[in-house]
Parts: sequence; C-alpha cells; structure tokens
Amino acid sequence: MDMYNNRIILLVGLMGSGKTSVGKRLARKLALPFVDGDQEIEKAAGLSLVDVLKCFGEKEYRAGEERVMKRLLQGGPCVLASGGGSFVAEQTRRLAKENALTIWLKADIDTLYFRTAGRTRRPFLLGDNATIKEKLREYISEEYPFYSEADIVVETRNERVDNTVRRVLMAIKNYYRNNYQQINLSNKQENK
Repeated sequence: MDMYNNRIILLVGLMGSGKTSVGKRLARKLALPFVDGDQEIEKAAGLSLVDVLKCFGEKEYRAGEERVMKRLLQGGPCVLASGGGSFVAEQTRRLAKENALTIWLKADIDTLYFRTAGRTRRPFLLGDNATIKEKLREYISEEYPFYSEADIVVETRNERVDNTVRRVLMAIKNYYRNNYQQINLSNKQENK
C-alpha cells in the first residue's frame, strides 16, 4: 500500500455516510494517520459543533469549516474525513482536487436516516424524526451534485464497516491502476 501513502485521501459525503468509521479503519490499513474534520473544527473553535452553530450561526460555521479544511488539505498524507458540507465549498473542492484523492461515500436516505436519527452531535440534523428525514432529503438534493465531483464513488450500505473498507480499498486500487494505464497510453502516443 506504499503507493497510497504520499497523498491525502479525503472522504466526503453526508452526515451518516460513514466517513469517520470507514476513515479510521482505512487509515490503519494504509498505515496513515486519521484526521476527523469535525474534531478539527471543534479544536479550532474550542466548542462542540452544536455550540459553534448556536453561537456563531451557519455562515460563520461554514467559514470556519472552510479555513480548517484549507489547512488540512495543505498538510501531510493522511485519511481525512471531511465535515458533512465542507466539500460543497468551491475552495475546498479545488484544494481537494489539487492535493487529495477524493472518495464520496454515497448513501441512500434510509441508510443516512438509520445512522443519524437520535444523535445529538449533528448540529444540522437536530429535530424530530420527520424533520430529520426531510432535512436529509434537502441535503441529498443540494449536495450530491457537488459530491459527484469526487474521484471515486463508493456506495455505502448497512453492512459491516470492514466490508465497506474493503470496497473502498478495491476502488482506490482500481482508480490508480486505471489512471496509471491512461498515463502510459498517453506517453506512448506522444512518443510516436
């Protein structure tokens, strides 16, 4: 796995898509450090995500998230679990394209709902169950077009995390294999 150790691997997706749980195990498999974007926001603010949103509002929350992601995407190789909406920001997507291999952990609404309902650490999903499902539908509609710009898409489902990690590893290997082959073909055509 040494060939993957020289880049940031950025996991993107909605809340509940598995970025943290998959990211931790993926980092172990690749012998890379794991960095949780949400935890880095909390460290920078000195507050929980819920309190950051309450105290400063969504606009400042997103601005802080963008600053933290900029710093992280200019750092060393790691597996980085992004904050839920951070990949929507144009600057973050641009930096990710320059400095990271981006992987969208794509989940359907039922999987997201199952993984997020009743959790109090997700500031953008506070409310009753009907409200949570409606918010998830809105986020899917608004944010999935941005996530589709990721280099790799891996569908997540209700399965063991290790199974998802295996599928992510296979997708990474296939991505590098295909891109290596394309680079070799381009070089051969240029040399003719």
